[in-house]
Amino acid sequence: HAEPVETERHRAVLERVVGGLSHPWALAFLPDGALLVTERGGRLVLVADGATTAVAGVPEVAARGQGGLLDVALDPGFADNGRVYLAFAEDGDGGAGTAVARARLVRDGGGARLDDVRVIFRQEPKVSGNGHFGARLVFAPDGTLFVGMGERQKKTPAQDLGSHLGKVVRITPEGGVPTDNPFVGRADARPEIWSYGHRNIQGAAIDPATGRLWTVEHGARGGDEINVPEAGKNYGWPEISYGVDYSGAKIGVGTSAPGMEQPLYHWDPSIAPSGMAFYEADAFPAWKGDVFV
Repeated sequence: HAEPVETERHRAVLERVVGGLSHPWALAFLPDGALLVTERGGRLVLVADGATTAVAGVPEVAARGQGGLLDVALDPGFADNGRVYLAFAEDGDGGAGTAVARARLVRDGGGARLDDVRVIFRQEPKVSGNGHFGARLVFAPDGTLFVGMGERQKKTPAQDLGSHLGKVVRITPEGGVPTDNPFVGRADARPEIWSYGHRNIQGAAIDPATGRLWTVEHGARGGDEINVPEAGKNYGWPEISYGVDYSGAKIGVGTSAPGMEQPLYHWDPSIAPSGMAFYEADAFPAWKGDVFV
């Protein structure tokens, strides 16, 4: 099944690769053209030649509300080490939180499984509620791993450097803390934090031209934002926003405040963003270097 799509700059053809998935959340392309697809309910699926195979060994996830099995990313050295990274909602003391696991993908015969599964990062503290897990994974050019997280619908912890809620964190592929992270050595801050004041990051990508991280996050009623998070900077939630609360009430102090960054772009009304990707290929020349949300 192929369906032509007329866009402002190019004519594209939409082709269905696979059907029958349940709440697919993220995908990663393997070197041979196969796909890994996460389903929010907790299943990781290998898609090859139009057929789907469930991958065994996925960690147990908290599949409630917006939580479950979320992002999947390949190690930059995947061709040699076979490592994959999963972001997911995890139950524990106090409620649930976003976690990141690392594993090795093994394909033999018609099957696939994860070996050597290990959780390398846990959002702390775990809290009640089933929303705003965020959970986008992006490898930086230097090999470190960015994790974009939500504030679990708790608002004020996004401003608290003692909490991982509403933050971008930057970790090593083993889950350690890079020594040049902005809050390393501060007693009142968690050393994994890269940037803060985020509401619910749902898309993230590295700009191929600059190597910098870009993110897109949900606002409330209006105020969805594109940001280019820089080390140690505060992106304002819930003190500033271009949206209003679902009740119609004003959020925080307005749209700007000293010491808080402005978004690169915002939407009002909301578009409810999910994925983000930079286009680097040659098939659509007018889009080369553009970012898609």
